[in-house]
Amino acid sequence: MPELFPEHLGYDRTIAVFSPDGRLFQVEYAKEAGKRGPTAISFRYDKGVIIAAAKFVDELQISESVEKIFKIDDHIGMVSSGLIADARFLAKIARYRAQSYTLTYDEKIDVGELARFIGDEMQQFTMYGGLRPFGVWLIISGVDVKGAHVFEIEPSGAIFEWKAVAIGRQAEAAMKILKQKWKENMDREDSIELAKEILKKVEKDATIEIVYIEKETPFSKVIEE
Repeated sequence: MPELFPEHLGYDRTIAVFSPDGRLFQVEYAKEAGKRGPTAISFRYDKGVIIAAAKFVDELQISESVEKIFKIDDHIGMVSSGLIADARFLAKIARYRAQSYTLTYDEKIDVGELARFIGDEMQQFTMYGGLRPFGVWLIISGVDVKGAHVFEIEPSGAIFEWKAVAIGRQAEAAMKILKQKWKENMDREDSIELAKEILKKVEKDATIEIVYIEKETPFSKVIEE
């Protein structure tokens, strides 16, 4: 009798085929790849947004070569969890979009507009054969004329706006602390301390990188320790 294989093996060879129960297995695989990366968080505070990430650097490695937080524009940053090469490619697309928007309209792009553009780009890679989804979760955060915004983007291209959110392998534990300790009107100093506290608890022995963005203060790195 021939060996029977799990049902999903007939449907995960290409991105463009749904399984009988309506699943795209390669998208699910990409989500799992993104969940394996070190934890990153972002949240709003009274004057702007905090972006923080844990990263692990070998003692002989140049710390700056391990990118987790990307500057997209003076008013927007992006942090990733998952395949760093995928994140770097998407950061390049985001920078091009932000720059072309400024050249075309003579004003800075809205954070939500940029998040939707990147989400659309990621969704395109879930539709056609010969491509694979990006194995990375993103948080795009910044401050525009409408205020401070934090957007999470899944590998499927789905977009959600949050007051505070975490991605990565310890996202659940980080979200638990955020729900307990985050407050809408925290100041910058308290926000930085909260970000450090969370990442030190959920990612022990990690290098912590923190950035803040405010309306009057562009993308600024706070600490790397």
